[in-house]
Amino acid sequence: MTDATQRSLGTRGWLVLLTLCGATFMTGLDYSIITVALPEIGRDLGFATPAALQWVVTACLLPTAALMPLFGRLSDLTGRRRLFLAGVAAFAGFSLLAGLAAGPGLLVAARAGQGIAAAAIGPTALALMTSAFPEGPQRTRALGVNGALLSLGFVIGTIGGGLVTSGPNWRWTMLILVGIGLLVLLGGLTVVRERRENRRARLDIPGAILASGGLFTLVYGITTGGDAGWTSWPTLAALGGSAVLLAGFLAVEARHRAPLVPLRLLRRTTVKWGMTIGLVTFGMCGGATLLLSIYMQQVVGWNALQTGLGFTAEGVAALAAGTITARLISARGATTALTIGLTVQAVGTAAMVLLPASGQLALLLGTSAAMGFGHVLTVVAVITTITSGLDETDQGIAGSLAQMPTFVGAIGVAGLSAIVAARTETLAPTTTGTLATLGGLHTAFLVAGAVALAGAFAGRVLLRNSKVGRREHVMAA
Repeated sequence: MTDATQRSLGTRGWLVLLTLCGATFMTGLDYSIITVALPEIGRDLGFATPAALQWVVTACLLPTAALMPLFGRLSDLTGRRRLFLAGVAAFAGFSLLAGLAAGPGLLVAARAGQGIAAAAIGPTALALMTSAFPEGPQRTRALGVNGALLSLGFVIGTIGGGLVTSGPNWRWTMLILVGIGLLVLLGGLTVVRERRENRRARLDIPGAILASGGLFTLVYGITTGGDAGWTSWPTLAALGGSAVLLAGFLAVEARHRAPLVPLRLLRRTTVKWGMTIGLVTFGMCGGATLLLSIYMQQVVGWNALQTGLGFTAEGVAALAAGTITARLISARGATTALTIGLTVQAVGTAAMVLLPASGQLALLLGTSAAMGFGHVLTVVAVITTITSGLDETDQGIAGSLAQMPTFVGAIGVAGLSAIVAARTETLAPTTTGTLATLGGLHTAFLVAGAVALAGAFAGRVLLRNSKVGRREHVMAA
């Protein structure tokens, strides 16, 4: 059987893939499109302060990160398709509520509902995908398409947010999600199937409480630490409380007969180091993308729509990476693909140190494209690494573990933002405000590139004895 034949998904396979990818595309689109619309939302609904307005984003992010392991394990126990459909329906419903919100309180509550629904969608969509496509070239190709569309969702959201807020109204940023959700729900009802097994294990309630509480306080501390101050008591209390809760979670899991997250999974080389590399790629790419937005708006002086269009090359590169990743992993293995991806991401990010104050479109597009291409290549290789070789009954929780770096990666955004602030403050007395900001951005871009390059080296060393890469190659032969 040829490699092309093994990678072929068939008509029904493509319908299943587009449905599941549509769900992850929807959640990625949501984050970026609402971020661009924040200023108009604040003016229209009368948010009292910028900190209060930021809760439009934070209220969605926190429950997604906190509840993902719980929903991942629930999907293994009760059925993934059922939870997936419930999550999509709830997401569409809360998106409609957010689009019709008449005041700040209702909007923030609706965003929290969207976050809970997204926590159900993420791991179930990935688990349904890994179950629908057998391990090997087909699954890798499916994951490649998923990774590309997830990144594309962010870019389209950035552009779409600029278009909507410059034209119709910010409410359309939410109403668009309702339409996508209904299409995904239709696909889920008609083409997505699940092999059902008798699952009699009971849910680990203590583990679920400790994991959710620990992740909630961790992401809260990371996302609010920059504004509140990293040495402020709320930040220290959140991060310290998170450490205590997560330590308690690990202690409970070691003794529970049916743990929420079996420690045998966390001990697997492919899982623990795959998640670590995932944290590096998401943290550095997410942070650098935010810094690029600051560069385009505060240094070059572009408006929201121009800034969104500035990310076009990153979206195109993400699609390109998604189309070739399966071939690269089949030919060279997931570890090699991961190393190449993070190296390309590192080079593209570090090269942003050359961006001038006057703006240089070709350089901007080239560096952001390299970063986006390498990032998607790395993400697909990481998910392939984490989910390969696992029992079918663990795919739901594995899906949540594979996506956890997406949210914990906010620590990269916080770290790089702190570097920008410190360097800008140092340069401010000797130059203009614009050049001081640019100097801070350049320093952070260099750090992000160095961290990504270190991650590429570490991934190569730590995963070199993994059988994932060789398994992919053998199955394609």
